[in-house]
Amino acid sequence: MNDLPFGFSSSDKDDDRDDANKGNGGADPNNPFGFAMGGEGFDPAALGQMFSQLGNMISGMGASFASGKGGGPVNYDVAANLARQQIGSFTPVLDKENQAVADAVRLAEVWLDDTTTLPSGVTRAVAWTPVQWLEESMPTWKGLCDPIATGLSQTMESGMPAEAAQFAGPMMGMLTQMSGMMFGTQLGQGLGQLAKEVLTSTDIGLPLAPEGTAALLPEAIATFADGLEQPAQEIIVFLAAREAAHLRLFTHVGWLRQRLLSTIEQYARGITIDFSGISDLASGVDPTELLSDPSKLEELVGASTAFTPQTTPEQQAALTRLETLLALIEGWVEHVVSQALSDRIPSVGALTETMRRRRASGGPAEQTFATLIGLELRPRKVREASALWSRLLDASDVATRDKVWEHPDLLPDADDLDSPAGFIDRMIGGDTSDFDDPMAALEKTIADEARAREEGKPDDDPAS
Repeated sequence: MNDLPFGFSSSDKDDDRDDANKGNGGADPNNPFGFAMGGEGFDPAALGQMFSQLGNMISGMGASFASGKGGGPVNYDVAANLARQQIGSFTPVLDKENQAVADAVRLAEVWLDDTTTLPSGVTRAVAWTPVQWLEESMPTWKGLCDPIATGLSQTMESGMPAEAAQFAGPMMGMLTQMSGMMFGTQLGQGLGQLAKEVLTSTDIGLPLAPEGTAALLPEAIATFADGLEQPAQEIIVFLAAREAAHLRLFTHVGWLRQRLLSTIEQYARGITIDFSGISDLASGVDPTELLSDPSKLEELVGASTAFTPQTTPEQQAALTRLETLLALIEGWVEHVVSQALSDRIPSVGALTETMRRRRASGGPAEQTFATLIGLELRPRKVREASALWSRLLDASDVATRDKVWEHPDLLPDADDLDSPAGFIDRMIGGDTSDFDDPMAALEKTIADEARAREEGKPDDDPAS
């Protein structure tokens, strides 16, 4: 599309872009290591380069180990560098694009005010490049990935068979750094791909931007708009409304961010690994060979990817809770945005369905994270969640619908998404005031018990 409004440019590179500021020198995003590529895949000669680069990374890791500096559960330097290589060249953000985002968000906020009791959560609206998204979101990714990587590392150390532990003992520190490097490599690949795909800072349902920041990514939006037969101006405002609606939730529902993180931590605490094949891997390998022959270490790194986490019932329950919470967030945003824009933007229905399909189908980046940590970034029941919020609004009002977010115990669960009638009855007919103020609820309980004791005494009781 060539009619992108508010100063947004099409996905073709504009003449007024400063080529000197583009990305990482025009690296091919599909070939992040810069290997020579043939028509059918890797050039065989590139394999030697790949192993050479891996050897250099391992050498640097060994130097870090020798200096006594631990790399942590995830090597985020590796993740950030690889993600930047994956992003490749990118177009800088123009002043007119920053202004475009501010204008679109401002308009969306006015319309959202009519459809929700939650006030605006936006303190600034900006346009981001993919690299800005990577840099700004990295602190959140650290909070998400550290518990899982730590759980994997602890499980590896405690669950390793005695024979394998004896073998690995002298090199456990190096193996720990290798694990952090491998985790960082996979994380970097996923983040690099996501950085080119996401349209807004909340596009995957997580609060990745600094608090109060509404961010849209013009380059990705231009590519997204090119594949749609909808007015570009409507696409921009629609995405701005989704971003602003997410921020209303994440800013004014104080427990929501922590609930997302704690659910992931609950998942991480239950991580177990099947070590049934590690003894075979360790047997026949002389530890001195690993130091003298880098190829042996590369084989160990490659083979270690076979040891994948095993999902326990407790973990599955945590994943279900996380998936339900993400669906409720996405469903509420979809519902509120549709309410706000349906009479103002004709294409809102088509755009909503496009976003549903986009989230449901996933992509290479989401598959990377599913393989890496066993977590799906896309909820499966967005349609059901949106329908639940809509039915609750039909049966009550905006205040009752938004009151559900006041306490986590008020939220519907996975069963309520499948059958919302009981949940709606509880919200309409039930007394939920106890969740507003726990101290007031305790005082009320004490008063009720005292009143009951008084009422139970006989009339001629001198104490009465």
